[in-house]
Amino acid sequence: MNPSGYISRKVRQPKLHKKSAIVILSFGTTTRGAAALELFEEKVAGEYPEHHIFWAYTSAIIRKKTGKPSLHEALAQAEAENFRKVIVQPLHVFPGTEYQQIEETCQFFPGMRVLLGETLMHRWRYIEETMKIVEQEFLPAKEGLNLLVLHGTPLAADPVNIVYLGLDRFLTDHYENVRIATIEGILGFPGIKKALQRQQGAKRWPRIRLIPLLFLAGIHAEEDLMGEEESWTSDLREIGFTNIECLTITQNGEKYFKGLGYYPEIVELYLQRLKRIMHLSEFY
Repeated sequence: MNPSGYISRKVRQPKLHKKSAIVILSFGTTTRGAAALELFEEKVAGEYPEHHIFWAYTSAIIRKKTGKPSLHEALAQAEAENFRKVIVQPLHVFPGTEYQQIEETCQFFPGMRVLLGETLMHRWRYIEETMKIVEQEFLPAKEGLNLLVLHGTPLAADPVNIVYLGLDRFLTDHYENVRIATIEGILGFPGIKKALQRQQGAKRWPRIRLIPLLFLAGIHAEEDLMGEEESWTSDLREIGFTNIECLTITQNGEKYFKGLGYYPEIVELYLQRLKRIMHLSEFY
């Protein structure tokens, strides 16, 4: 007889997963740019069919509009499902303050081994590899100016600023008709506009091509770059440019502004980042 009156029994513990979970981390989007995320998800699922794939989003605004999880929530879900090893692969282009915040979040789960992959342009050789792909889109020097669009940062102490400046120097050394402009922060578009006006760029280059160095071009291309009013396009027209274009691509009959997520070769570079951290996870 059990004097306590309770029936003792063994509680079955959830089985531990042998395979690590994968978390794909994006800034997120509520526009048609989501098609690029779907393409990437198909690639990852094809490469790692035995791994459970979670998605997480760094933008609080996007999460509020879509109900999608944050990285913290995705990792908590993975822990609740009894994963003990998680690989986080960001779709960020550069390693900046947000990447540092991602690293900190990954350290909040001592009960799991969380490993973080590198960004697209995390190393200087990665930058060279990426630009070798993107340069295929460049207009020849006699035809026009190529303006690479970066997101930028409002933070002067953000470590990504040194990468922006280094990339600017790299492009200046390698190409005579390639410039960089950021949506905010250092190398901002207003400064580039003044330089082009001062140099009479509209007379030198008959065309100007905007090339987003963003995984998702989305709303930035639709409004900031190509909007009818208060956009880069309207400002460039003010200083004499008439032939202004932004790269597009057609997928399944739909036309999208071409962010980096639509380059098969760029997607392969992200898969290499994921493959690298997956390999390292075997030893840690």
